[in-house]
Amino acid sequence: MSNENVIRAWAVKEAGGKLERYDFDAGELGADDVEIKVEYCGVCHSDLSMMNNEWGMSSYPLVPGHEAVGEIIRMGSAVKGLKVGQKVGIGWTSESCQHCNPCIGGHGNYCPENVPTIAGNGRHQGGFADKMRAQWQWVIPLPGGIDMSKAGPLLCGGITVFEPLLQHNINASHKVGVIGIGGLGHMAIDFFNKWGCEVTAFSSTPDKYDEIRAMGAHNILNSRDSEEFAAAAGTFDLIVSTVSVKLDWNAYLRLLKPQGKLHIVGATLDPMDINAFALIAGERGVAGSATGSPVQLRTMIEFAARKGVLPITENFNMSEVNEAMEHLEAGKARYRIVLKNDFE
Repeated sequence: MSNENVIRAWAVKEAGGKLERYDFDAGELGADDVEIKVEYCGVCHSDLSMMNNEWGMSSYPLVPGHEAVGEIIRMGSAVKGLKVGQKVGIGWTSESCQHCNPCIGGHGNYCPENVPTIAGNGRHQGGFADKMRAQWQWVIPLPGGIDMSKAGPLLCGGITVFEPLLQHNINASHKVGVIGIGGLGHMAIDFFNKWGCEVTAFSSTPDKYDEIRAMGAHNILNSRDSEEFAAAAGTFDLIVSTVSVKLDWNAYLRLLKPQGKLHIVGATLDPMDINAFALIAGERGVAGSATGSPVQLRTMIEFAARKGVLPITENFNMSEVNEAMEHLEAGKARYRIVLKNDFE
C-alpha cells in the first residue's frame, strides 16, 4: 500500500470499545478530494454517540472526530478555490451529491446522499488522525489570524447554534434565550451576544451565574422558578434548546412572543409533549436544524473571526484520547475538548 495514502489514526473496533491505534489505506485521492494534515480536532458528544452506535448508523472500525482544522497537503484534479498550504477545517459533513435540490439550493447538509465525516469506512474517517479527507465543497477556508487551537469546535458546535440565527432571520432587535449552558450553550450565548441580541440564559445553578454573565448573557432566568417564568411570558423571539433531556416544553413555549420559535438542536430521544394551543395561540412554532451548509459554515467562521467568538476549551494530546473521552463522558468538560495532533 502506498505510504502517501496511509492514515494513522485512533479508532474503535466495536460499539463501546476503547480507542486503539489504527492505520488504514484511504485509497487513491479522488478528483474532488482534499487531504489535510490535522493540527487540532475538537471532541463532540456526537463522537461518543457514534463510537457507541447510539444512533444505529455506525460501522467499524470507526475513527471519530468531525471538528478538524489543519493545512491542505494534497488536492484532487477537480478541486476549485483552494490551494495547498491553506488553513482549512472540516466539520460534520464530508461529502454530498452536489446535484439534488437541497445541494443546488444551498442546503447540502440535507442532501439525502450526504456522508458524515465519521462514516466509518476507508474513504471517510474522522479527525482523530494525522490526516483526513473531504470533498472540496465541504472544506472550509479559515480566516487569517484565527486561533487554530480553538477553531475546530466552531465547525460543529458553533454552526449548530449559529444556524438558527439565519433560519429565523434574527437581528439585533430580537430577544433570544439559551437552554443548557454547556458545550453548545456557551457558544450560543457568545454568538447571540455578538449578533447584537438581548440574550437570556436559563439556568438553575446560581454558582454558575457569574460565569454565565461573563460568557455574554444579559439576563438569567432560573429554570426551576415558575414565578420568574410567569413574569417573562411572551417576551422571547427565539429560544434555542441545546440539552438532550426531556423538559416542560410548554412552559418554554409560553415564554415566546407571537410568531416566536422554540428551536431544538439538542438531540433528546424522548418524544416532545406539545400542547396544540401553545402553538395556535400566537402562531408559535417548534423548529430544529442539523449543522449547516458550506455557505453557512463559511459565514459562521468569518463572523466568529471578526467578532472574536471562540469556545472555552480544554486541551489534550491526541495520544491521550481515551482520557479525553472519559473526561467528556463524565460530564467534566469545560466546555469543549480539543485534541492536538502528536503523531511523530
